[in-house]
Amino acid sequence: MTPPAAPQPSGVSPEGVNAAPAMAVLAALLDRSVVRIAEAAADARWYDREAIRAASDVWDNNLFPLFRAAHSAHAHKRERRALAALTWMAGISERRRGWMTEQAALAGYDIGPLLSPAAPYVPGRDYRGHVMAPLPRPVTRECVEELLPDYDLSAAEVSHLRVERAGRDLTALLQLAVPRRFAVEEGGAADPALLNIALDRVTEATFDLSDLRGAVLDPRADGIAVSVGAGGRLRADVAEYWCDDRSWHRSAAGRRADAVTPPRGQRSDRPDPPPQDGELGPDAHAAAVLLRHVMWEIRTVRYPGHADRVPVRDLCRVFEGAGAAIVAAGSAPRADREAAFRDLIRAWADRGGPVLARMFAHILRSGAGRDDLIGAGEDRVGAPSPLTEATRRPEPPRSAALVMAAWTAARAGYRTEHPAEAQLQLALPAEPGAPWRLRTLSCAEPHAFRLAVTAFQGPGELARTGKATGPSSLDLHQGALYVATEQGWSAAVG
Repeated sequence: MTPPAAPQPSGVSPEGVNAAPAMAVLAALLDRSVVRIAEAAADARWYDREAIRAASDVWDNNLFPLFRAAHSAHAHKRERRALAALTWMAGISERRRGWMTEQAALAGYDIGPLLSPAAPYVPGRDYRGHVMAPLPRPVTRECVEELLPDYDLSAAEVSHLRVERAGRDLTALLQLAVPRRFAVEEGGAADPALLNIALDRVTEATFDLSDLRGAVLDPRADGIAVSVGAGGRLRADVAEYWCDDRSWHRSAAGRRADAVTPPRGQRSDRPDPPPQDGELGPDAHAAAVLLRHVMWEIRTVRYPGHADRVPVRDLCRVFEGAGAAIVAAGSAPRADREAAFRDLIRAWADRGGPVLARMFAHILRSGAGRDDLIGAGEDRVGAPSPLTEATRRPEPPRSAALVMAAWTAARAGYRTEHPAEAQLQLALPAEPGAPWRLRTLSCAEPHAFRLAVTAFQGPGELARTGKATGPSSLDLHQGALYVATEQGWSAAVG
């Protein structure tokens, strides 16, 4: 997908990057998001679920501020509202600010002069006034030395492992249930703390369900190695970690943070709401509702089981250049502005074809109370049907490319127990000339789950044994991935 041409800048920075008006930057960030999502979903063999989630998540609270900023032919109001939206967007986190800077530069803009310096990070306090564990931070030797007095890594046990494609790279998330070395207050958390380790640019991954206990973090000059049990191992270029522990304030690290963190009443632990300045006409409001719901739909790929149900590529094709189109509609003379947004909605529906037009009509009817903009009925995007013996199944493909492999230990939830689960995401070949398609399937209580990094080397031989609704196994790349279950699978591979 080719990015839309950026508006002409008002000036050029010494580095050759355009010093842009705030409205142009805000619109370009939306257009860059659509481009980035399309790139991440273009080929199922290199699917980047996190990139799709991150780019769509930006617009949860920022689409309406963009529409309100664009919905004015008065340049001063447009710039003031757009700048407020950019400032709020950048204040969410350093990660978000970095993403904005990167994407604006790719669109040809220097966002730096538009933003004030980032505020220093200050630990927060929860509703009880207890200091909270810090945000994710790099795994360094100093951080490991800080962890060891508080948590017993030698007795840690794997509660979740996910290794996943991120384009040409691999990422991993390892969650360890870790016993505390410190006492909790009476009535405090009795369960082990959860230590999360996110690894980027993974180069080695070896895991066996039969070998879960004990962990070692080994930061090195050339990366980070994490050992699990006797033979499990993850190696990556970089990693970061964070703790999920409601009793962290009782740890040695928590007590040190508590001593330098202001009381809850002396600072705001809740971010300001997004900018609300500006009113939208009914058709502009409907356009904003539609696009936000589409971004919500795309964001559901954050749940692996939804990733193969969302028509990401088609939605990106429909909304390519949406930022520039919204600015153009909002800049129309007042008498023509609503008609411009109405035409924009209909253009999106026409570009989507009958299936997406029905989806858009349902969104407009349920989300904006409008059934007069698109003449189409409701469409339901179907998920893979649960597998039964009566289901007629095609022969499973003989090859596949592994996109994601995950294992999760049994856990207690609210009023229910969740069994252990294995979840796989595969790219499967389609008809000649058609793009590969994504398929997600899972099984409960697997009795074998073995993974080696060579399972991610690309398309390989896929072998299945047994019944898909009962005792069965799945093997990829001659044992590099092997999963066996007595319970059957959530859906057919084919």
